[in-house]
Amino acid sequence: MSGAPKTYADPDQLADDIIREVGKTIVLGLPLGLGKANHVANALYRRAAADRSISLTIFTALTLEKPRYANDLERRFLAPVIERLFGGYPELEYAKALRAGALPPNIRVNEFFLLAGAWLGVPAAQQHYISANYTHAMRYVLARGVNVVAQLVAKRVRVVDGKTRLSLSCNTDTTLDLLAARAAGAANFKLVAEVNSELPFMPGEGDLAAEEFSHVLESKALDFPLFAPPYEPISDRGYAIGFHVARLVSDGGTLQIGIGQEGDAAAQSLILRHKHNAVFREILARLDANRPPPALNELMPFETGLYGMSEMLVSSFLELMKAGIVKREVGGKFMHAAFFVGPKAFYRALREMDPALLSKIEMTAVSFTNQLYGGEENKRRGRARARFINNAMMATLMGAAVSDGLEDGRVVSGVGGQYNFVAQAFALEDARSILTLNATRGVGRKATSNVRWSYGHTTIPRHLRDLVVSEYGVADLRGKTDEEVIAAMLSLADARFQSELLRRAKDAGKIPKNFQIPAYARENTPARIAAALAPFRERALLPPFPFGSDFDAVEQRLIPALQVLKDASSGEPLRLLALLFGGLLGKTESDSDRAALARLALDRPKNFSDRLYAVLVRGALRRAGS
Repeated sequence: MSGAPKTYADPDQLADDIIREVGKTIVLGLPLGLGKANHVANALYRRAAADRSISLTIFTALTLEKPRYANDLERRFLAPVIERLFGGYPELEYAKALRAGALPPNIRVNEFFLLAGAWLGVPAAQQHYISANYTHAMRYVLARGVNVVAQLVAKRVRVVDGKTRLSLSCNTDTTLDLLAARAAGAANFKLVAEVNSELPFMPGEGDLAAEEFSHVLESKALDFPLFAPPYEPISDRGYAIGFHVARLVSDGGTLQIGIGQEGDAAAQSLILRHKHNAVFREILARLDANRPPPALNELMPFETGLYGMSEMLVSSFLELMKAGIVKREVGGKFMHAAFFVGPKAFYRALREMDPALLSKIEMTAVSFTNQLYGGEENKRRGRARARFINNAMMATLMGAAVSDGLEDGRVVSGVGGQYNFVAQAFALEDARSILTLNATRGVGRKATSNVRWSYGHTTIPRHLRDLVVSEYGVADLRGKTDEEVIAAMLSLADARFQSELLRRAKDAGKIPKNFQIPAYARENTPARIAAALAPFRERALLPPFPFGSDFDAVEQRLIPALQVLKDASSGEPLRLLALLFGGLLGKTESDSDRAALARLALDRPKNFSDRLYAVLVRGALRRAGS
């Protein structure tokens, strides 16, 4: 591109000009997650919805929506949080229409990664989902003839020459690859910017001259707070997984982790390993009990440190940098990543970071982070002893992983970069793929095993089985026989489901008839994990929010209590009755109980429903506290 971009304060005027310049067939590329130019997308959507002669195809991933509540109690808790964290965020109109089943016939939305679980009941979203590795998404949007890319950017005017620079900031991922394709003559699209004052200006490859853009939307009236999902509280199960992961990470190595409590728990466990090594070892000893430690068992603090190389720059990487763990330089950088999204404090930390330290973080193309092709020799040299840590929903006894969808074909999320990193772990000589797995889901009689004999959908095939971690330990599956893999996976399963799993394996002739599950694995229960970690919880070494929280103290107390109540309400009448009696007959109400009830507007019940909720919440607070 050449020449200054056209500037706008009105998104509808910008949309009119795009349609006039591009024509009535628009293929709109929107970045994954945070980097969408919401006002530009909404203006184009409105034009197409009003004029059926316009054909609008939106190609994107991870459409962010404000949280929704399912019942009155959730509304009481979530409504103030949603207003506080997302109140000024402009919702995407295509998402609202898609969810309502009201998308006009001339508008289509294709996503290659869905917000986890959010679109299971929306047929149009399921039907138009495109299954793709993250690194292949750019090819598919090119094949569909993308002619407009609209991205949220940060703006800076250089003091030295007064030139305007626009940073791709949170989403260099596919945009840099698309720009390279355009420069090579393989694409022809308008690059449209929407300036946001809260978006951190990230130096490096995504720091572009304004002339790279054809249109720029900038208006104080349109400026909006960034979408900022708060930290999840880390449960006992999350911490147990995190500690087992932390023992697999080698000093002088490379680290990739994702968003969520398992990634945060792994980061906090690595910090304890580095700063409080005796405590780290003590926790692992209690978690192991009689279980033999894994062959790969790294326990020492970090001297050389780690290099961060991840498709996603998660906020816990900043904590690892602060702790002096992520400090190994590759190409002059501590960290390479392709996109980010996170809590408000994370964005603020990036905006306020010392420029010298910020320059050690390079936002780059997903083709760099997620694959070895292109500059392979340097990538191999830099990615020494890599550990690629990703989450799975389920795994089979023979080591296949299920991470993105259900066996009836419905998509929960997407493949994203998981396959990329698993394949990379096998392509590098000393790298390992680590898939984390909650051993069960549900509670009480509703509990089911996430370790399955078989499942009718696979994300990672069993020939790429490597390290699998549940709250109960580590299974090293690489290069092992099916018999050895089944025995190792049984040791990760919850004790309640081991007998049936073993019977299925024996019936199939995949494990000897005389095989018995080791005694240490038959102790795999949530109660044992809770007991192992309880002393460290009491010493405040395992806080639910180790890196801060957007929830206030009362809300933090309510979260586990509401989870207790939700679990009891899911078909467990005796648990619900116990909470009811606990709320009616328990000890005298404390000030903190009263504050919690007041936060839910249940301190002065107005009717029978309010009184019932108040009693149940009081019982849940006491149960969670005990």
